[in-house]
Amino acid sequence: MVKETDTAKEVVESEIKTLEYLRDNIDDSFVKALDEMSKVKGRVIVTGMGKSGHIGRKVAASLASTGTPSFFVHPAEAAHGDLGMITTNDIVIAISNSGEAKELVDVLNYCKRFGIKIIAITKNPKSTLGQAADIVLQLPALGEACPLGLAPTNSTTATLVIGDILTVCMMYRKGFTKDDFNVRHPGGKLGSVLQRVANIMHTGNEIPLVSESDFMDKALLEMTSKMLGCVGITNQQGQLVGIITDGDLRRAMSNNLMSEPVSKIMSSNPKTIKADAFATEAIKMMNDRHITTLFIVDDEDKPTGIIHIHDLLMAKVA
Repeated sequence: MVKETDTAKEVVESEIKTLEYLRDNIDDSFVKALDEMSKVKGRVIVTGMGKSGHIGRKVAASLASTGTPSFFVHPAEAAHGDLGMITTNDIVIAISNSGEAKELVDVLNYCKRFGIKIIAITKNPKSTLGQAADIVLQLPALGEACPLGLAPTNSTTATLVIGDILTVCMMYRKGFTKDDFNVRHPGGKLGSVLQRVANIMHTGNEIPLVSESDFMDKALLEMTSKMLGCVGITNQQGQLVGIITDGDLRRAMSNNLMSEPVSKIMSSNPKTIKADAFATEAIKMMNDRHITTLFIVDDEDKPTGIIHIHDLLMAKVA
């Protein structure tokens, strides 16, 4: 009896060979496809039936989330009104391993009628889909990994990778940045980890600050009222020159603490961060320094905000 672990390895090896063949046979057709996608004033419409459709939905979602407006149109629904979702400003990516999915015929005829460019992803350039397309991205014709050679395995993996190639290359062409990604992913972990410090920090009257000429009684009141476990110390120019934390208070505890000048108790040159830094950078700085708060300063070292580890936890960054 064949061990299932051996079968698993054979499947992986078969799909690796398919991807290696795909890698070694990437040609100018990909560049032509990207050129056409870059020129589109509308959207990239992805269509496909069955397993190709499942992959197509992922390709459309990846493109849309990375700066290339895109959505999936089900080919069977297209003939019942959804063809109206495809405009002359769009381009269509049609997926069919064999290139003979009959459900695609109405979509192909519609595109030809209105001069809408078609990018085909198929293993057979001479198929109905291949001949109708303006550009063919050819899938490796190496068979499938299943023992019957029928269940879409290698072909769907290769299709998925072709979609990823188009997605990543379009990101480069559009100069897509982390900020752009954050705008399109405001929910979930991706959105949270890409937040900027400016979106989370406390500002204005919420910042605990006293002057270096003040005494500890005022500093303690400021710390207590702002409830962030510290107070920042500024000089006459408004620049941040020190910090007093709960730990500093415990270490300096004495009968005359309240009458001491803050300059005597404070720790000089506190760690700071800029407002446009990523929240994850603030987390790293806090972890590296074993601290729980960071002041945010501008280019003149004047405090513009403060962020606490609890703020990062609430924002689901930490």
